[in-house]
Amino acid sequence: MSKNSVTEDPVEQADLEAVAIRFCGDSGDGMQLTGGQFTSTSALMGNDFATFADFPAEIRAPKGTIYGVSGFQVQFASTDIYTPGDRANAMVAMNPAGFRANIADVEPGGIVIVNEDEFTKANLKKCGYEEGYNPLEDERIDSKFRMFRVAMSRLTRESLAESGMGAKDIDRCRNMFALGIVYWLFDRPLETTIRYLQEYYGKQKAKPEIASVNVRALKAGYYFGENAEVFPVRYRIAPAKLKPGLYRRISGHEAIVLGLVTGVQKAQKQLMYASYPITPASDVIHGLARLKHFGVKTMQAEDEIAAVCAAIGAAFAGDIGATGTSGPGLALKSEGIGLAVMLELPLIVINVQRAGPSTGLPTKTEQADLLQAMFGRPSECPCIIVAPRSPADCFEMAVEAVRLAVRYMCPVIYLADGYIANGAEPWRIPDLDAIPPITIEHPTSATKDFLPYARDPETLARRWSIPGVAGLEHRIGSLEKEEGTGNVSYDPENHEKMVRMRAAKVQKAADVIAPLEVRGPSSGEMLLLGWGGTYGSITTAGDRLRSAGHDVATAHLRHLNPFPRNLEEVLRSYRMVAIPELNLGQLLKLVRAQFLIDAVGINQVQGRAFRVDELVTRVESLIKR
Repeated sequence: MSKNSVTEDPVEQADLEAVAIRFCGDSGDGMQLTGGQFTSTSALMGNDFATFADFPAEIRAPKGTIYGVSGFQVQFASTDIYTPGDRANAMVAMNPAGFRANIADVEPGGIVIVNEDEFTKANLKKCGYEEGYNPLEDERIDSKFRMFRVAMSRLTRESLAESGMGAKDIDRCRNMFALGIVYWLFDRPLETTIRYLQEYYGKQKAKPEIASVNVRALKAGYYFGENAEVFPVRYRIAPAKLKPGLYRRISGHEAIVLGLVTGVQKAQKQLMYASYPITPASDVIHGLARLKHFGVKTMQAEDEIAAVCAAIGAAFAGDIGATGTSGPGLALKSEGIGLAVMLELPLIVINVQRAGPSTGLPTKTEQADLLQAMFGRPSECPCIIVAPRSPADCFEMAVEAVRLAVRYMCPVIYLADGYIANGAEPWRIPDLDAIPPITIEHPTSATKDFLPYARDPETLARRWSIPGVAGLEHRIGSLEKEEGTGNVSYDPENHEKMVRMRAAKVQKAADVIAPLEVRGPSSGEMLLLGWGGTYGSITTAGDRLRSAGHDVATAHLRHLNPFPRNLEEVLRSYRMVAIPELNLGQLLKLVRAQFLIDAVGINQVQGRAFRVDELVTRVESLIKR
């Protein structure tokens, strides 16, 4: 957090380019709301930003324990940024558990604001500190960070003493008091959050008294920062120079929802989305359920198998069928996806990846489902696979998934991950008229030679005939199809021909996939190749490495099956190819197998994204080989 200029005000004013701040506390302390409001305010001030939300896995973890800690980190900046930040420049800890779980991620010299009222003997013991030890009294910690001890609980109660609310309800407002302090410290206005509180609690929840006390707590925290003379410096971050346009804050989940609906509207179809609740994919059905006015139908099925089969049924009837899950659910859907491959019907499967195997770390991120998406079904069963690279990119790739599914009449597996689905960034709202229509031509009348499995010579896709049209009746099912007629066939040569045809059809999608773009030199020493949610870390690392004089380029795949046509050409333009992944080398295996290139892996499976500084160090060690 480097200072650029200082004025001579009574409180020193410092201009910064970027700040990463983390809010942390118990799962009931409202950290997601607090971080979300700080992000929305920063977005309206014109800053670029990136966020990461960290949730506890346990539904009812014991209060005050490490297991129940909830966190939210946002980096906001006057320049382009691609990650929520490696280390926090500032942290707000509402209790000892939040402090202990997150203090290691604060940069040396960083700001640490703690609610000292909660650092009691009982609370210190709950989160595992030794009896008699208080980190706020540890000189080693005090000398490493800029520590600010604020009696948030007491001050919140005093500010709301005349509200008539009970102590328990008042204590729920402590997060707004903390947010007010941070708004003052980083020169943010209160109006956006005040409007939100009044709209959400006062109108939607019809509890104006709740809105009132939260607003009062927010203002009390702000005026504490202004009048208490605790903080010697106040920080300002100028607006970023974003491309002209209308922007909004968007999460990956929200972008998936809007992208699916936009794609379906462009196809002049209706969307039927069926899923079974699973972390971290459930927010997709929550968002779609609110869009019934766009003809969206949602169904919470009794299990993953029922969900995928319901979506296939919708596709058979002529709608866009989609289903969503995470890694364990993708395994359960595998037979159903194979059915869609055999029927040659469009199906979209959203997989928001999490750390596994089994339940694993359900609220943490990972990229370890790529090989499952490629091969995790019986027999030769290819699907198109796409992967968004950022929260905002989830929109474009959802539209792309609809386009590819109906063009090639096959399932498209959409590999998001918890990091980008729960993250947020500015999204430049597109001109919807500029998004090309998705053309679908259904057979509308019978001809003597109608063949349900006759293929378009350009795409190799069969025609999408809708039930109920006279003369278009045909056999349907999971048994192998006779070429053209679709009748059941056990002929060995026909089976091989159909298997190869289905595989060729998927590979034909490369005809309409955009070429892989390279950031940095078009040839040279090293290429960093990534996919999915590692985009921000890889891009930032590449920029830093080039600034340090290294001949390093970066490229990011959004289409994983088939690959872009120019991928091999790009790979062979560099002496060394390194592939950073949040797995043990799954894209690495595919690249080595298909192109016989001795790429090297940079792998991590810790339930979190790459830190840029760590990635830079690992790349530099490879360059020195």
